[in-house]
Order: sequence, then C-alpha cells, then structure tokens
Amino acid sequence: MTTLFSVPIASTGGSIVCANPTANKGQEQYNIYLLTITSPRDNRLTPTFIDALLLSLDIIEHHYPKGVIVTTSGIAKFYSNGLDLELVVSTKGFLEKWMWPLFRRFLTYPMPSVCLLNGHAFAGGFILAMYHDYRIQNPERGFLCVNELEFGVTLQIPVMRMLLAKLNPATFRNMVLGSHRFGGKDSLQAGIVDGVGGLDEVLGLIRDRKLLNKAETGIYGTMKEEMYAGALNSLDDYAGNLAWREKMEGKRDAAQKRSLQAVAGWEKDKAKL
Repeated sequence: MTTLFSVPIASTGGSIVCANPTANKGQEQYNIYLLTITSPRDNRLTPTFIDALLLSLDIIEHHYPKGVIVTTSGIAKFYSNGLDLELVVSTKGFLEKWMWPLFRRFLTYPMPSVCLLNGHAFAGGFILAMYHDYRIQNPERGFLCVNELEFGVTLQIPVMRMLLAKLNPATFRNMVLGSHRFGGKDSLQAGIVDGVGGLDEVLGLIRDRKLLNKAETGIYGTMKEEMYAGALNSLDDYAGNLAWREKMEGKRDAAQKRSLQAVAGWEKDKAKL
C-alpha cells in the first residue's frame, strides 16, 4: 500500500491519510483511493473533521486520475460515532455550512464511493455511510444505528430522503422508529450494506461491479444527481426545510388544541351522567 497524501484534523490531532491499497502488492495497480480517517476518539463529524474530508475529496478529484474512493476508519471500534451535539448547538450554521455540504459532496461525487465500515457507525456517522454509493461492513464487530429517537433529535428532511431512497420500507421503519442496531450479517440481510468483510471484500466489490471505469464518461455524478433529486433538493433548500418544519409545528399545535378541547368536552359530558 502506497501513501499518496495526508490531511490533518487539527482539532483532534488526527488526520485523513489517502493511500492506494493495490500498490506494491505484486499486482496491477488500480486507481483506488483509500481514505483512512483517524480523529480521536471516535471520528465525530465536527467542522474541522468535515473540512479535512472535503479537502481530501477535492485533492483526489483534481490531482489524480478518475477511479474509486473508499473511506474507512483508523480507529478499530468506530467508523464514526456521529455528531458532537454540544458543538453542533454552539456552532452557528453547522448544518447548512458543514453537514449538508458534506452529504451533498458524496451524493454528487464524480467517482464511485465505497464505505468500509470497520466498526460502529451511529447517527450522523451512519448517514455519512448511506451517502456513499456502496457499503461493506465488518461481520464481527460494530453496529449500524440511527438512535436520534432515543435522545430527542429529529433526523431532518435530507436524511430522511436519502434513507427512504436506499432502504426498503421495513428496514427504514425499523431503523428510524425502532432505533434498531444492525450487525454485519443483519445489515446485509436488510439490504443496508452490499457485503460483509474487510478491504479484500471492498476490492472484490470494485472488481465484480466494474467500478473502476464508471467515472470515465464524466457523467457519474450527474447520474446520481438525477437518481437522488429529492435528497439533493432538500440538501440545497435549507430555508425551505425550516419553513416546512415551522408549518408542521403550527399544524400540530392547532391539532393539539382541538384534541384537548374535545377531551374537555367529553369530560364535561361524562360529569353530567
């Protein structure tokens, strides 16, 4: 394996290292760019983390031949543990300036992307994996889970749109409303991942699906824009999403008022009996 470049994550002393996993293995070298992310302690999606990852994607696109990108973690236990909620709350514009641009970049990236889930991927970390084109999960270690329901945080429209586009209805329900934790074999059976294993299985998937030449015509990202137009539009319409949520809150409050009035009327009538 040959290291191509490294991008620091200053806030944690971590880094993103890009390597070619097929170099120096006694075989033909392919344009596969393995991004190993190490941001202690659990690869939280912070602004500096996202900036480093976006820069890494830019470097590959503009300085190397077209091929396939693969992301994984240098931390054995976690692919990513999602957001740092305290930091999100204290960082003005986090979603529109960092989170949604990261997801948009993966959704529209002009090369195939594969996520190698070596360990846990919770909440935002799992959503990042879903914005890749393909996923391979460690069959022995780590769970995939969307657990926002358990601590009272909504997923928001761009996340829901992507999950709805990529998961079957039963898995979508169990993931969002059940906060179910999927191990590797369960994830494969549920259609969340495309295979189980490690780097060898990733290379096998790239070979079997002939991904190396998919970007050559220059429209790979364009095809994904059209495939996932709903998710893409929601990523770009931050103000519209907020307006929709405000509208829903207003309708819910009005319905709640009517419901309380109905119950009060029922109690009044009951007291007359």
